[in-house]
This record gives sequence, C-alpha cells and structure tokens, in this order.
Amino acid sequence: ATPRTFGPEREAEPAKEARVLGSELVDTYTVYIIQVTDGNHEWTVKHRYSDFHDLHEKLVAERKIDKNLLPPKKIIGKNSRSLVEKREKDLEVYLQKLLAAFPGVTPRVLAHFLHFHFYEINGITAALAEELFEKGEQLLGAGEVFAIGPLQLYAVTEQLQQGKPTCASGDAKTDLGHILDFTCRLKYLKVSGTEGPFGTSNIQEQLLPFDLSIFKSLHQVEISHCDAKHIRGLVASKPTLATLSVRFSATSMKEVLVPEASEFDEWEPEGTALEGPVTAVIPTWQALTTLDLSHNSISEIDESVKLIPKIEFLDLSHNGLLVVDNLQHLYNLVHLDLSYNKLASLEGLHTKLGNIKTLNLAGNLLESLSGLHKLYSLVNLDLRDNRIEQMEEVRSIGSLPCLEHVSLLNNPLSIIPDYRTKVLAQFGERASEVCLDDTVTTEKELDTVEVLKAIQKAKEVKSKLSNPEKRGGEDSRLSAAPCIRPSSSPPTVAPASASLPQPILSNQGNRVCILLLVEPHSPAWASWLGWGWGRGASTSFQGQTQGGLCLLQAGPRGGTRGRGAWPDASCCLLGEDSGLL
Repeated sequence: ATPRTFGPEREAEPAKEARVLGSELVDTYTVYIIQVTDGNHEWTVKHRYSDFHDLHEKLVAERKIDKNLLPPKKIIGKNSRSLVEKREKDLEVYLQKLLAAFPGVTPRVLAHFLHFHFYEINGITAALAEELFEKGEQLLGAGEVFAIGPLQLYAVTEQLQQGKPTCASGDAKTDLGHILDFTCRLKYLKVSGTEGPFGTSNIQEQLLPFDLSIFKSLHQVEISHCDAKHIRGLVASKPTLATLSVRFSATSMKEVLVPEASEFDEWEPEGTALEGPVTAVIPTWQALTTLDLSHNSISEIDESVKLIPKIEFLDLSHNGLLVVDNLQHLYNLVHLDLSYNKLASLEGLHTKLGNIKTLNLAGNLLESLSGLHKLYSLVNLDLRDNRIEQMEEVRSIGSLPCLEHVSLLNNPLSIIPDYRTKVLAQFGERASEVCLDDTVTTEKELDTVEVLKAIQKAKEVKSKLSNPEKRGGEDSRLSAAPCIRPSSSPPTVAPASASLPQPILSNQGNRVCILLLVEPHSPAWASWLGWGWGRGASTSFQGQTQGGLCLLQAGPRGGTRGRGAWPDASCCLLGEDSGLL
C-alpha cells in the first residue's frame, strides 16, 4: 500500500470505511469477515455476532446511540445461509452508521473492535501512549532495549505532522506527550519490520517512512527490515550513538551514514582540511564505535566511512562487496567481518587494515592469501568456505607474529592428507601457539610438525646443493669427510670447500632426532648443538667442527658424555625423498 504523503504538504485525512465481505462457520457459530479501509491502508477483522452485541451494549451505555440500530438476535436458524447473508448486509450498514456518527475521534471501544490500535494512525499512537504512561518509567529505569515497529513510528511521525492536539480523545493516558517524553530519554532502541504485508493488512511495513529525530539520547540502535532511504532523523543521534545496526534495509553505506549526501555535489567530513570546492561540511559520528551493516545489498565500501573515524567493530558480512576499499580512514578499526561477500583478491590489504586484530573472510572467492602477509597485529583469522587449494598459500600467514586462531575448513586444501599438521608446520616455532579450526593443537600433532619442518629444511638444503656452482665441491666433501668419529680426537683431513648445513637424522626406536650441522672453517674447534624431538625423545646431540670435519657426541637430554659417538646412536644424511644419502 502506498503510504500517505510524508512531509509538510499532506492530503486531508480520508474517511474510514467498513464492509462485511462474507462469513465463515467456525465450530457451531458464524464469524463475519470485516474489511476496514483507511486511505490506502486496509485490513480485515473477524467477529461473531456476540461481539457485535457486546460492542453495541457499550456504545449505548457510553455514547447513547440508538439501541435498535443493531440487527436483533435470532435463536432458531441462526446459522442458516439466508439469515447469514441478510445479517452480513445489516451489520455492514450498522458499522457504516457508527463511523459516520463519530467522524472525528472514534470511541475507544469501536476503535478496538475494528483493530485501529493495530493499523490506524490515531489508534496506534493512543495505544503506544497508554503503554508508555503505564510502563515507560520502568522500562527506562531497567535500561532495557525498547522494541517498536516501523508502523508505530510512522504513526507517531504522521501524528506530529498533523498538528492536532496531543490528546484529542480527552483521555490523559493517550496523550502523545507520554511518547515524546519517553523517546527523549530512551537509550536503547530496536526497530524491526516485517517481510510482506503486516498482519491482516495490505500495509508493507518495511516501506513506510518514519522520523527518528524524536529520540534525543540514543546509545544503541538496531534496525532491520526497513527501507533505509525512508528513515529520517537518525543523524540527530550522532552526538550520543555508540552502536548502530542496520540489517536487511540498505543498498549502500551512504544511505545510512550520510543520507544528506544526495543533496550536495561535494561534501567533506567536519575537521578535514578542505583542498577543493566543497558544498557541504558534514559532522562525523563522533561517538560511534560499533557498526553492523550485515545482510544488506551493499556493493562497495564508499567514502562515507570517513564519517565514522572512531569505529572499532565493523560488520559488512552477507553483502555483495567485490573489493576492500576506503578502510584506511578507520584508524581505530580492530575487528572486521567481511564474510560471505564476493571478494576474490586481498592485494594491498595491509595498507588499509594496519591495526586489525580479528578478520573474518569466510565465504568469499579467495584463492590466494598473499595480501595478508603484513597484517602483523592479526590475532584471529577466519578463512572458511573459500577456494584455497595450495598449502603454499598458508605461508603468507605463517609468519604473522600474533596470529592465534585460524580457520580453513571447507577449502579444497582441507581434504589434503595430514592437512592439520601440514598447515601447522607453516607456522614454524609458533605451531604450538596456533589453534586451527577451533581445535587445540595436540602434542602428537606438534611432534609430527617438527618432523615435517625438518624434512622441509632438508628439501631446502637439497635444492641448494643442486646448484651447479656448489654441487661439485659439496660432493667431494661428502666423500672425503665422514660425519661420525668413534675416537676422542678429530681426524686430520685437509679442509674441504665451504658447504651448506647438512641434515643428520638419528632414529632410536620411536625417538626421532634431526640436526643441522654447521661447518665454520676455522682453525679452532667451533661447538654446535643439535636438537631432538619425537614422541618420547630423550636424546641430545652435541658436536664440534674444525677444518670442515665434524665430531658427534650423543647422550641423554641434559646429560654429558665424553667425546665420541654412542654405539646405539645411528646417524645419517637425509635426502629430499627422506632416504639416505
């Protein structure tokens, strides 16, 4: 239904009509279906004849109407088709005469009978005023969220536009002043519309215009299923509003944050240095720290974010965003939700999100994570439901020093064998500090991660050894210098050419220890210390090198032994294929 004109130029209030459309048999009695029309709005009400009789008795007592106006009762054949059809016509005439008899203020009992308190402007505001007269102080004192519908706000807005007395009915409880007093002091507001027609009416509640400027002290506002283009007065709450949620309502951020922008060619936020021609300087949302614009139809992060410089929490999930832009203006932003959009690239993201701690990118089109490698303050990262296939992509986040929680579920790489340990291995020494997919890392996984890390290092060494410039000298060193010496003194062999660190693996039962030996070619002995890991590992390795030769010492972790290798400590060089060199 098309709402009445919203603004200073309004049409005269239309006359109300009531028609009896038909009837239906419910159990042993007949219910009459009444259609009420108020301008472009119409709705249906159902009543049995006894309801009409009760209404009539009250009107006769209160308003002295003709007691013979209502069609009489029938005891015999009361549900017969002929009687019902005649009664439908008579009851319609009865209702029309009542509405004509009270053209100004409809009696309360008649207004409730026709559901004016649900659908008609005067009835809605009267009911709301009475509710706040009785419970308003209690609601304000408790600090609770006050829920109201767009139709109620539309009715209040229309009432204020009419310029009528605030208490036309004469009942002090229904005075509009009770609403205005309450809205001036209210801090927490929730406005929830409905999808489709409201109740039994043709009213599309989510399309109704309303004005929120009557609220003077709001700290938190939640709006859903309304048309943001028809919401006025929200900017009046800029000085106090700290939390704002607008869902299922907007097609752009400008509609919510700077609705007046459409009136100006060029505008800038208050407090910025003006470099060019500007037709308007717009105040910022100086108290706003939390903004939820999820579940809308927003396709871009536009320049209106300049007006929310103190935002810390921003939710833009479930929209249609293609790129991340303009967030460099939000210096205080620490929590950002961009999940379930259409993002395919994160290039340069660190230039826009310098201080971000929590980032939700689930449900996008991401294949690469290269844009995340410089988000050094990031603690929580959600990447579920994307298109990440390669384990190498995880390396982009593996070096982030503060990252603690990562989710990669429902990506192609999550079905790779040993997915968890391979992902954790990308975090190096921080693997134990990372919680993957909401599951704490186990000791067994950490053991496996250590082995994977060593194998990776071995592969890197092998790759370097394959360099033609160094391969020849390295091969000659391996053939000329044995790695393990049982004696207590180093052998005298001419120094070989400089080589890269070599991996050595010792396997004792279920104990796995892997070392990298360094070979500084110095005339003096240079000590090195290897490390051990594996389930139940209790072996440490120590050794010395001199002139390109190595001497190995093995013993219990923390213990000491004389120079020389233990007989039960087998050592070997590990190749790229995990075989022996």
